[in-house]
Amino acid sequence: MPMQAHEIEDLLRASFPDATITVEGNDGVHMAAMVVDESFRGKNRVQQQRAVYAALKGKMDGSNGELHALALTTKVPD
Repeated sequence: MPMQAHEIEDLLRASFPDATITVEGNDGVHMAAMVVDESFRGKNRVQQQRAVYAALKGKMDGSNGELHALALTTKVPD
């Protein structure tokens, strides 16, 4: 079953409670998310994105994933 934006945000919020999180997309399958969090400071882009994918708890894994595409932007707060 496709995921909704609020479900993705809830999963991300559990791992990044102080982050600014924006999730967009209306088809439930192809979504975009921006996560701005202090925990990314000192980490490269790949490490930041891996942390976000880990927070999604397997929802993007293979053909069983509920989310097929997520355009992801990660940042440290200004």
